[in-house]
Amino acid sequence: MPLYLTDEQQMLRDTAKDFVAEHAPVSHMRALRDANDATGFSRDLWKSFAELGLTGILIPESENGLGLGQVEAGVVLEEIGRNLSPSPFLITAVAAVEALKGTPHAACWFPGILAGDTVAAIAIDEHAKHDGKIAMQAERSGNGFRLTGAKQFVAHGHVADLLLVAAATDHGTTLFAVPTDAKGLTADPQRLADASLAARLTFDGVEVDADAVVGEVDQGDGPLARLLSAGRTGASAELLGVGGGAMDRTVAYLKERKQFGQLIGSFQALQHRAAHLYSEMEVARAAVLKAQQLLDAGEDASNAVSVAKAMTGLAATLAVQEGIQMHGGIGMTDEYDIGFYMKRARVLAELFGDSNFHADALAQGAGY
Repeated sequence: MPLYLTDEQQMLRDTAKDFVAEHAPVSHMRALRDANDATGFSRDLWKSFAELGLTGILIPESENGLGLGQVEAGVVLEEIGRNLSPSPFLITAVAAVEALKGTPHAACWFPGILAGDTVAAIAIDEHAKHDGKIAMQAERSGNGFRLTGAKQFVAHGHVADLLLVAAATDHGTTLFAVPTDAKGLTADPQRLADASLAARLTFDGVEVDADAVVGEVDQGDGPLARLLSAGRTGASAELLGVGGGAMDRTVAYLKERKQFGQLIGSFQALQHRAAHLYSEMEVARAAVLKAQQLLDAGEDASNAVSVAKAMTGLAATLAVQEGIQMHGGIGMTDEYDIGFYMKRARVLAELFGDSNFHADALAQGAGY
């Protein structure tokens, strides 16, 4: 598989680039933050995504979606990352859609996602770091289940229409589709470092019927694996955008800032650092595209996904750190956007597992 975009994918990238830059630039995120917006994103913008067809990018054509793949979803996510656009696209249109594909829940939730009316949230993590450990219990109750436990770091969890919740059942893990108006469910939204909102969710004996199960009881590892693979690869693509946006701003600054009567971009030491950053970003880009292509081909992509998430976490971190360093002291002032890139990179790097988590997964998979 060639590691470059096709003509059609390039056209999609151009469309997404123009749309996101016009309707959701960094100033859009800044305005939501300054207004202390309680939702965390613009519902009008989410509707605009739907009108452009982007919310259905992974939904099959047979269900009125575009029927495209992870490469195309990544093209959109990279532009979202480049502009730091607050959006439920990654969680709803990528991770949740992949988990619901081929299940009866698709007919229930896909129309709302296609219309830009539905927002999903993923309730998996229970600890300070993503570790894959699930303690929440789902006990048999009548013809359904009773959910007891807590989840945290649930993006959009306080405003979502649908929660995908992983819980421990008698003989394994089960994934549930839980409506957010369920009795016994409480959400406590918290402002993260990048000004986005994620909720701590408490399930106090939340009752769901058997139809809430996504897939089969005790066999939630299948849909959960699809969700995580899509979410991790999507987060990697968004990290590419964050790192690329930080690098673009840094290079532009090197070309305009003067010291000792010279443009600082003419200093060889800074040129070397910029070249190193460019190389790291390109290597990460290749890793992400490989993971996307393997997922779209239906092949085992677990290792490629972990490589992509680990490498983009490292590359984006380098991009934002170098950006702050080369801007100097003003890089950490609120007036300059470069600081926002550092904060967003930090949050995205943790989502669905950081670089250390995925490096460890690769090592264990290799027998170490």
